[in-house]
Amino acid sequence: MKNWYEKLNEYFPVEEMKSQEHMELLLKEKGDVYHKDESPMHVMMYAEFDTFIFIDYVWVSSKARGQGIGHKLIEKLKERKKPIILEVEPVDYEDSDTEKRLHFYKREGFTHAQSIGYNRRSLATNEENPMEILYWSPNDESEEMIYEQMKKLYENIHTYKDEELYGQSYQPVDEVLTYDEERESDNILENLGATKNM
Repeated sequence: MKNWYEKLNEYFPVEEMKSQEHMELLLKEKGDVYHKDESPMHVMMYAEFDTFIFIDYVWVSSKARGQGIGHKLIEKLKERKKPIILEVEPVDYEDSDTEKRLHFYKREGFTHAQSIGYNRRSLATNEENPMEILYWSPNDESEEMIYEQMKKLYENIHTYKDEELYGQSYQPVDEVLTYDEERESDNILENLGATKNM
């Protein structure tokens, strides 16, 4: 039977995956912040700070899709009454999963942080990997506040012991994350319906 890491590794693209060692180290050394929630049908890795929650990975077994497991996981986090932040790939028309994921988060009430630019180089592929930030907020937090929380997340979780784990460092946070209210970015959640031709 596959372990939790193998399930995630099969589902997520290589450029988005942390190494198993990285995640195990986070669970062990940052266990007050970094958590794993799993059952035979799902795996969710998330970081909970005082002022926000970041969903790192969510996997739901294809056998269990449509049973509301994803919704229940998000609801459980919403009960903590903190902003919830996550990274998503821009819609890839070759991969219907990206669109399904966006539809799911739109239904769950997430907003696209259009003024936050997020582009980090993958240490696995050495290629730039542009992502978009979605967030759910119980108290109408500003995108600027979400940006500050993402910086904290990047420095505390994504780049944790990167040299020791990967033999090289991720880029400094200011190269990866930008905040610009004039940023040219379509709202990826609003444009979903228009692109759906299935």
